[in-house]
Amino acid sequence: MTIDKEGAVPEAGEFAQRAEPFRRELLAHCYRLLGSADEAEDLVQETYLRAWRSYGAFEGRSSLRVWLYRIATNACLTALKNRGRRALPSGLGGPAGDPEVPPGPAGSDVAWLQPFPDAPVAPESRDPATIVASREGLRLALIASLQYLPPRQRAVFILREVLAFPAAEVADMLGTTVTAVKSTLQRARARLDEVDPERTRISEPTEPRTRALLDQYVAGFENADTAALERALRTDAAIELVGTRTWFSGRATCLRFLTRVIGSPGDWRMIPTVANGQPAAAAYRRDEDGVHRAFGLGVLTVTDEGIARILVFGGGPDLVGGFGLPPVHPGP
Repeated sequence: MTIDKEGAVPEAGEFAQRAEPFRRELLAHCYRLLGSADEAEDLVQETYLRAWRSYGAFEGRSSLRVWLYRIATNACLTALKNRGRRALPSGLGGPAGDPEVPPGPAGSDVAWLQPFPDAPVAPESRDPATIVASREGLRLALIASLQYLPPRQRAVFILREVLAFPAAEVADMLGTTVTAVKSTLQRARARLDEVDPERTRISEPTEPRTRALLDQYVAGFENADTAALERALRTDAAIELVGTRTWFSGRATCLRFLTRVIGSPGDWRMIPTVANGQPAAAAYRRDEDGVHRAFGLGVLTVTDEGIARILVFGGGPDLVGGFGLPPVHPGP
């Protein structure tokens, strides 16, 4: 446990042993609700602190897992009060028409969706179906769509549709009725159908075609090869520059933008990784001293037809460090 042990009760050791196995899935749950990796870590810590303090009064009328989810969900709902959604650029307006114009500041009123590393929440099970389900529940498109739901609808949808809790257990977690849970879920489904009616099936990061497209993306940047990037992108591909309101739609426009930023061979170095169950690459840009320093992360949405979307998160060393990667590229 990482919580403060001051005033520990005799049950503390038992609590830690029983509760710790649920930390991974609770972290993923809080991230789905909040859209922020940083906040999810804080809320899981708060959940364990609250649960530890109340463990002596835990009567076992529900399973420990359900009890922890109830604490975590309600902690997140409290955190979400009077707060707007976390956004991606495509959720704030139409695409930019001129890639030659540098992205402008987004303004301090926008809270941005954050990417999430797979490693801290990957299921311990090696069952392929379990792994696929875990990744699907973290896709950035899903997390972005959930942000359009009011917090309570968001919680019900996640608990019922993503985690498959029975309606009665969800009602108990949220202090409501089964009928209310069912009606809330119907409203959530209808809203998500409006936000993302296509629900495009994207490829698993371990599929050969996906790995090949990620390799092509990395090689295109490292070698300043726009022709390789053109072959990798779908005709309707989009690039979103998270942290700004700027995004581009259509392969031709995206290539014009990439041509402007790609520079010369060797200006960029990449390290492949996985974010939100999707292929990703940490990007390192060469500075005037010839050192490749962390710029951020590109998260790819890959389908059978090619790369459909690139989300660029420019968080620098702090962002790539959250994925266990160094602030400076280790290679030449």
